[in-house]
Amino acid sequence: MSKCFYITTAIDYTNGAPHLGHAYEKVLTDVIARMMRLQGRDVWFLTGTDEHGQKNQQSAQKAGLTPLEQVTRISEVFQEMLKSLNVSNDDFVRTTQERHTKVVQEILQKVYDKGLIYKKETKGFYSLRQEQFLMEKDRREDGTWGPEWGEVIELSEPNYYFKQSQFQQWLIDYVSGHEDFVFPKYRRAQVLEFLKEPLNDLCISRPKSRLSWGIELPFDRDFVTYVWFDALINYISVIGWGTKDFEKKWPADYHVIGKDIFVPAHAIYWPIMLKALELPMPKTFLVHGFWNGLGGEKMSKSLGNYVDPMDIVKKYGTDAFRYYVIREMQLGYDAEFTQERFDVRYNSELANDLGNLASRLNNMMGRYCENIVPAAEIEEEAEKNLHAAWNETRTNAVKAYEELSLNKALELINEFVKKMNAYLEQRAPWKLAKSTDALDAKRLKTSLALVAEGLRLAVSLLTPVAPATSAKVRAAWGLNPVERWENELNRGNTLTGKKMESIGILFPKFEESTAAKASK
Repeated sequence: MSKCFYITTAIDYTNGAPHLGHAYEKVLTDVIARMMRLQGRDVWFLTGTDEHGQKNQQSAQKAGLTPLEQVTRISEVFQEMLKSLNVSNDDFVRTTQERHTKVVQEILQKVYDKGLIYKKETKGFYSLRQEQFLMEKDRREDGTWGPEWGEVIELSEPNYYFKQSQFQQWLIDYVSGHEDFVFPKYRRAQVLEFLKEPLNDLCISRPKSRLSWGIELPFDRDFVTYVWFDALINYISVIGWGTKDFEKKWPADYHVIGKDIFVPAHAIYWPIMLKALELPMPKTFLVHGFWNGLGGEKMSKSLGNYVDPMDIVKKYGTDAFRYYVIREMQLGYDAEFTQERFDVRYNSELANDLGNLASRLNNMMGRYCENIVPAAEIEEEAEKNLHAAWNETRTNAVKAYEELSLNKALELINEFVKKMNAYLEQRAPWKLAKSTDALDAKRLKTSLALVAEGLRLAVSLLTPVAPATSAKVRAAWGLNPVERWENELNRGNTLTGKKMESIGILFPKFEESTAAKASK
């Protein structure tokens, strides 16, 4: 049984509507999943929603709903977002599903039976926002608690603890010995820095007297499971943990997550939980940055720099949104999302470069070739240069995809599109069509044949990021959407003799904002 490529996103907490960070993470993961499928890999892509915990219980009370009604309503919003973004996930887990809760309870019992869970009285400061007890090191220098913790109260109650402290040295050794465990690699130092301090045991329960909305502990029905111990298990609960099918997917090849939930939840809690279960570690944590407003300022509706991803999708289209977030952010680092930056990128690269190339080709094919793709008849220096440009683009862009330099891959594709536009300007088919010279007639046919083939190649390479655009362009020649890159990236004459139907306007140009014009 061969292992598939297993990739996951974080599961989104159902306490509010999706924002730009949620949308980016899903698109990013989808691009990687599609790229792997195009390379012939069997892919399993999991996403979902995290639905237990105190905040969900409180939100339901405010809305006059049951907790399940509340989280179902929000989960459906996230699922609609996935459809709007053309995300190709294979499964969607909800932590309220029986298939998940059953596994969580089985794992709790197994860890308890191994003597790794104990009960003790807990007294200290508790963050209502983060739903966890805080330590002295969490205080600011002046003794106060930072805004990230929300309301902090003093609390005393009995709870169950997971003995994660006894695995600290093992985790230090594992992270130190596995360079590929974290991408980008510089974040590995963040994990090791955290592990320099003594690791506390993890509180994994909440008494039902305070929180009833959770998965009941199998060994004490007066308690429910702490939301993180519940949520992290989703990565194994719905892929057959405890069955023969489990090894086909586990370990995960990539856990795609935001930097805010990397340490300690994913980098500390999750590996130790897996070690306690004697399971292999995930191969790589792929940690992405934040989207900020202009000048790196945090996005906020009150500051007027908030971007609703669905508003962008409705106005500009799904592929335009997908293209921008992948093109603009270097994976692993923060980036800025402003309407002005979006306008410039959209109009220059999508409308002017790719969209204009498709429109020009469509127009000239109808005018000079009755919409039938001609055969290339000559190869002069201009053609040789275009062939060389494609060979270089294909090699370097595929490599960039594989190395997760996704923004670089798009830059290379865009440069090739620009070279095709430049080639058209150099050959000037509109002038060649007026010539009575037999050689010019061959140049005319060749130029249109090469640009048609070049456009096919470019959109094939663009497929992971802009799948709908790729499919639309290919459909103009009666071609199905790309399923494998194996032969689709080879330059040839597959379009010769095919009729080119109208592509339409791929990316309608929009009036740029005043700020966007001023930035040029």
